[in-house]
This record gives sequence, structure tokens and C-alpha cells, in this order.
Amino acid sequence: MKITFLGTGTSTGVPEIGCQCEVCTSKDPRDWRLRTSVLVETEGKRILLDCGPDFRWQMIQSKTYHLDAVLISHEHYDHVGGLDDLRPFGREGDIHIYTEENVAEAIETRIPYVFRENRYPGVPNLKIHRVTTEPFMAAGIEIIPIRVMHGRLPILGFRIGNMAYLTDLKSLPEEEYAKLEGLDVLIITALRWEEHPTHESVGEALEQIGRIRPKESYLIHMSHRIGLQSQVEKELPPHVHLAYDQLEIPKLQPV
Repeated sequence: MKITFLGTGTSTGVPEIGCQCEVCTSKDPRDWRLRTSVLVETEGKRILLDCGPDFRWQMIQSKTYHLDAVLISHEHYDHVGGLDDLRPFGREGDIHIYTEENVAEAIETRIPYVFRENRYPGVPNLKIHRVTTEPFMAAGIEIIPIRVMHGRLPILGFRIGNMAYLTDLKSLPEEEYAKLEGLDVLIITALRWEEHPTHESVGEALEQIGRIRPKESYLIHMSHRIGLQSQVEKELPPHVHLAYDQLEIPKLQPV
């Protein structure tokens, strides 16, 4: 399994428009964060986790020319804003999207021209598969959904093999922890150092990591208030890493 962090920023991205803080004016490319998205390559398949408004540039940067499935955690724009840009990937067939019923309805409402019976030529060939919190198959790969609470909003995280992706996390229902046992890699939200009503802080993420006990953890969905990459990574435990755009984990073995 190979994991590529396509974007590691929160909904505003970093730099944030109009901001002149030390992070937004940093010359370190690791401090420039597109909206959160992860590419998982396993068993010859490429699975995209979330498809935000920076999707087009993320695909160009990563030189990705084929996708087998797209998993969507929830309907917020920074996680679905790039769906129309999937059109080049559907020239030879449907692009398979997996998400919950309420998210599917939101997508169909926002881009209705994609789902009409008589569609305009050139629109993306999106096929939405409604999923629940039960395990499902995407491109022949088993996906274990994880119920995540984004404040009061129930959304999905995903486990693929021995990796789990928990974006926009504030809390986890008690019964979900059993699905996260034995992880090699945990990808988890850490918005900033201060507490936030709908996202974990760095401290809260470290508490989750301490309970879940993966071998390695990577923090994502950061705002500019997280601080400079070069400084923050020195403050984290050895097995916890501040992810950055285009970071690759190339040698994760399947279970």
C-alpha cells in the first residue's frame, strides 16, 4: 500500500487569503496546504479519499491519470468541491463514488446537471453508491466505514487494510474504537492547538492516538494556526507526524 497526502489543509487552505502571519508567508513549501485529500494505492487500485476544490491541481501535481474509486466523508464543500473536475477520469466509463445517503442527496442537488437523464455532453460520468456504516467493497477492496462525529454532524471515516483516515473528527462513538485496532497508520484531524467546537485540537488528536495506539500517526486538516511545520514536528512524539502536501508513505504492507 502506498499513501500520498494530496492536501493537508483545512477549509480555507494555507496560506489563508489576506493573512500575513508567519505560516501564511512561510517560504517552506510544507507550510502551504491544499484542502485535505488522500490517495491510497493498494492491490493495483487507486482510491481517492475526499475530492475538494483543489482536486484538479492535486492530480496534476501527483501525476495521477487513473482512479478506481472515490470515497467521500461528508458533504462540506472542502471535501466535495472537486467532483466536477473528475470528468477526465470518466472518459472510458463511470467514476464510482461511495458515500452515505444524505451526502449523495447533497451532491445530486448541488450538481444536478450530472445526474439528469438527458445530460449535456462532457459532464462527468459519476455513479454514486449509497453506503452505510457496514463494510463494503470499492474496486474490489474492502472498506470499513468508521462513524465520526464532526461536532454534532455524523460523517464517515474509512479503514483500508491497516490504515485509517479520520478527517474532521471531534469525537468517536465508543463502539467505533474496535474497528481501529491493530493499525499501522492512522491519519487524523488536528486543526490547531486551541480547542474548536467541531474539529480536534492537537492535544485532542494526541489523546485519540494514545487510545487507538497505531504504529504511526499523521496529522491532517490543519489551519495556519497550527504553526510552522519545522517547529511543530519537533513538539510531537516520535511516532506522530505533521503531514504535508505530497508526502508519501511508500512501504505500508497490506494486512
